[in-house]
Amino acid sequence: MELRHLRYFCAVAEELNLTRAAQRMHMAQPPLTRQIKQLEAELGTALFRRHTRGLVLTPTGQFFYEHALQILEKVDTTVAATRRLARSGKQLLGIGFVPSIFYSELPVLIRQLRQKEDIELTLSELTTIQQVQALKAGRIDIGFGRLRIDDPEVEQEVLFDEPIIAALPRTHPLAGATPTLADLAGFPLIVYPATPRPSYADVVLGLFRRRGLKVTVIQEANELQTAIGLVASEMGFTLVPEQVKRLQRDDIAYVPLAEGHITSPILCSRRREPPSELLCHVDALLRPLVDRHRQG
Repeated sequence: MELRHLRYFCAVAEELNLTRAAQRMHMAQPPLTRQIKQLEAELGTALFRRHTRGLVLTPTGQFFYEHALQILEKVDTTVAATRRLARSGKQLLGIGFVPSIFYSELPVLIRQLRQKEDIELTLSELTTIQQVQALKAGRIDIGFGRLRIDDPEVEQEVLFDEPIIAALPRTHPLAGATPTLADLAGFPLIVYPATPRPSYADVVLGLFRRRGLKVTVIQEANELQTAIGLVASEMGFTLVPEQVKRLQRDDIAYVPLAEGHITSPILCSRRREPPSELLCHVDALLRPLVDRHRQG
């Protein structure tokens, strides 16, 4: 399957008429018809239902159309960005990050990198697992996450460990306390992200499981901000890295845990290969920020 097959298919899916789609693609109708039939044969399913007045997408055709559009849009965006980068003569640096990293040192690093006129930054909000996949595919050059991943092609470095705290509704009975995990286990829990797994959600659940504590997960959220919003609505509590308390809200109380040794690592992930000059520059900017954080 080639990109042209996706373009042919999308044209037919949007026109729902082979003659108009062929005109749009500047080709004759018989070759276009053959391409669609070949695509259906390769996928092993019918993408269209034929009617006297035209075509209708099948459910599998609709699914394929939605995803084919995303692929083509990504390709077009990438091609345009590549051409723009070539014209500018800049070096491209892709950074992946989990949302909770964005409340501390990462914004400072990004500000410093943006001051370099020869660097074009691309930022991608990705879970740690997605960062590893993006590193291996070459879509990013460095990632900042919280989950340890064992992969021979990627190396991870712990920059520092960050205390985990509880985010509670301001009206919660434990809002002014220093609760233990056993205290919290009696209340409904909100975890994030819901997918993909494993993720920080499994780290949080593991804290209770290893202590033999049963906790009721009332909701799984995809985003940190969503989880905080659900806490504010008094649906339950969640556990967050300490720096998230910079996200001040009048309806949220951030409280330390009685088990003060419970932490979440900040991990820097890179491809397991000699670093480029650009990544060495990133490392030189990153080290003072990490040292400053460690010193409080």
